[in-house]
Amino acid sequence: MNRRQLVQFFAGLGVAASLSAPVIASAQEKPIKIGATGGPHAQILEVVKKVAAKDGLAIQIVEFSDYVQPNAALAAGDLDANSYQHLPYLEAQIKDRGYKLVNVGYTITFPMGVYSKKVKSLKDLKNGARIGVPNDPTNGGRALLLLQAQGLLKLKADAGLKATPLDIADNPKKLKIVEIDAAQLPRSLDDLDAAAINGNYAESAGLDPTRDGIAIEAAKGPYANVIAVRLADKDKPWVAKLVKAYHSPEVKQYVVTQFKSSVIPAW
Repeated sequence: MNRRQLVQFFAGLGVAASLSAPVIASAQEKPIKIGATGGPHAQILEVVKKVAAKDGLAIQIVEFSDYVQPNAALAAGDLDANSYQHLPYLEAQIKDRGYKLVNVGYTITFPMGVYSKKVKSLKDLKNGARIGVPNDPTNGGRALLLLQAQGLLKLKADAGLKATPLDIADNPKKLKIVEIDAAQLPRSLDDLDAAAINGNYAESAGLDPTRDGIAIEAAKGPYANVIAVRLADKDKPWVAKLVKAYHSPEVKQYVVTQFKSSVIPAW
């Protein structure tokens, strides 16, 4: 090969490399990071991840063990989205902490249930029984509304979704409401007479609301879970792809098959 041919050969290599560069850059793009609490939320996201990959969206799932950090991490830019909380909780976090976050799609509903290792029925609760409820405002209020629906207590008329023990207007059995971190409630059952536990934490602890619960909230309610992103990102193409993947028939089938009545699709 003479000098002229060598120049043409290497020039051709340069053109080929430049043409392939966008493909390499695309393949090296970072996946979006989605925060979720361990258990059903993270499990469902594994299916979402597979569906999204078919649409060219790479997802990295980051698991958390509490309700506070996923929103803090999202607001700080350490996550691109999260999927673990119901809408009232998100709205409370936005109001209380000033987060610029927004709901971009509904996911699932976990019916809250009342569980006990000491009684088989709510009517068996003795006067002064200790009842555990989540210690955050929205889930604590949800628990109190459930107890009210079961006739155990009565809240003030204007208590709303964020009711606290201070809003209890009538407590015939003098129940002692014990506020505990939501994730710790299943482990606290030995020390309580009963506890109102969020569905995801109940599921993680092997509790099924229809099998193990001595009370369960109505299927329809305001506590559907959502996908949250930063307000500045809500119109980005990857957000639409993420919601589309979550709302796919494959994900709905997985939820219905895997979790039965303990987790309900909310879309």
